[in-house]
Amino acid sequence: MIDFLASLQDYEARCSTHPSPYAKEQWLLCEKFRTLWQRGKRALDRHDWEGHLTGSGLVTDESMGQVLLTLHAKLGLWLQLGGHADFDPDLARVALRECQEESGINDLHFVNEDPSIFDLDIHWIPERKNEPGHWHYDVRFLLWAKRETPLVVSSESNDLKWLAVREAYSLTREISMHRQFDKLGEMRNSAFSR
Repeated sequence: MIDFLASLQDYEARCSTHPSPYAKEQWLLCEKFRTLWQRGKRALDRHDWEGHLTGSGLVTDESMGQVLLTLHAKLGLWLQLGGHADFDPDLARVALRECQEESGINDLHFVNEDPSIFDLDIHWIPERKNEPGHWHYDVRFLLWAKRETPLVVSSESNDLKWLAVREAYSLTREISMHRQFDKLGEMRNSAFSR
């Protein structure tokens, strides 16, 4: 099990030392996540309408040139896979579980053996049916899978597919998705320039 506060502190340190266009914004978000975490189990309860933690994963292939995205059934947006913590404090485990459930891929791996936070995002979920609008505090991890693994579209999705990163950019206007694609590109360039 990963220690969320230790993982958050590590991510904060990486943001403060890595010259990226998003580093300062991400560094500032760390404090908001730390404050939410202090609420204890409430932070992990999907029915806490003040806002709650979620875990998600941007799934890439071994080359880091493609990403697996879902067309979210309720939101109608192309997004990374993920979902509610449901009282599980290990958000890396939440991300892995949700990615497996939403893709049908059981053979998923964290890009780093010791899962580290890849991205943070706070986004508004609009009101629907019996749920008021609320904030998701999404902790994102980077995972990889083989593209040839068969996919299973879950009930939470209208579609699921592998996309070249440049194509993924054109499918979404979501700034947080573009930020993740940019980060993936930086990692890919760094890995292949060695």
